[in-house]
Amino acid sequence: MMRQYLPASVARAICLASLVLLTACGDNLGIRPYVLTTATTGGTFYPVGVAIATIAHAQLSESDGISMTAISSAGSLENVKLLRDNQVQFAILQGPFGAWAWSGEGPVRNPQTHMRSVSALWKNVEHFVLLSDLITNGDMMDLNNLDGERYVLGARNSGADQTGRFILDSLGVDYQSKFTLGYMGYGPTTNAIQDGNIVGMNIPAGAPVSSITRAYALMGDRITILDWTQEQLDRINSRYPLWDWYDFPPGTYPNQNNPVRTVASPNVLVTRADIPEQHVYEITRVIWENLATLQEIHTATNDMRFEIAINGLGAPLHPGALRYYREQGLDIPERLILDESELAASP
Repeated sequence: MMRQYLPASVARAICLASLVLLTACGDNLGIRPYVLTTATTGGTFYPVGVAIATIAHAQLSESDGISMTAISSAGSLENVKLLRDNQVQFAILQGPFGAWAWSGEGPVRNPQTHMRSVSALWKNVEHFVLLSDLITNGDMMDLNNLDGERYVLGARNSGADQTGRFILDSLGVDYQSKFTLGYMGYGPTTNAIQDGNIVGMNIPAGAPVSSITRAYALMGDRITILDWTQEQLDRINSRYPLWDWYDFPPGTYPNQNNPVRTVASPNVLVTRADIPEQHVYEITRVIWENLATLQEIHTATNDMRFEIAINGLGAPLHPGALRYYREQGLDIPERLILDESELAASP
């Protein structure tokens, strides 16, 4: 018998409708259920989101009446919309989307003043890859030397595509005229560079990422991850101070014999402003008190450290997260704090 599969959008709608029913039942039982939206099941967002939700539910459902469930989605841009519409109460976003959402810039047209930050998570590492035959200096500006060759920034309207465009615009790389843009996900992109159908790809992800591992295993020194210079890092941080250095020692990927200096920004956990302060406080506490467990579940979280828990956040902190970090002695920058009048004015 042939199986029939629902379109992803329909499946998500059914899932969200079911969660609404569960929410009503949960409220009657004195439990406040929350939904955490992640990304596609093939990436890192989903398994890490499931891990966070599982830990929060296990630690808080009986003692504090807080439940959490993780769902898949199309990624950061859809997550902003789901959070806006209160179809979910927590979301994992790429760092730039947190900044864009708060200010209403980039692909997010209107400021999302209901959004609050909870925590920085693991690093989203930039992997701009180019065929080694096209390398001149070995840094990002080699991309400006392309002449109509096919390059993939990501699937159309994906987080990779949007952040890739922002980065190249900030660096002054004229990709609109220098590239023939291809649009595809990480797996097909890796196949395309192996088959000679593209000359390079943009793969932002927690390192080491399987797509780059596979490409290096099969192509070796025929591909290169481009380095960054200090000037280039300063350029992309001029509007949003989100990125920092990220170094790959030799051997991070198969057949990668030279060190690579690239950059990374944190993925971030955000919530709605109307979630009770005590609930966000407890969820923030549980994440950081169970970091070792989270790291055992998924290696992408190995670069999470409490001392950088608020680095790279684009939206102000939720009062619950702010209280927890203050109690733990973190120095909170003013840009992440809203005063009471600002909080009252926010929907």
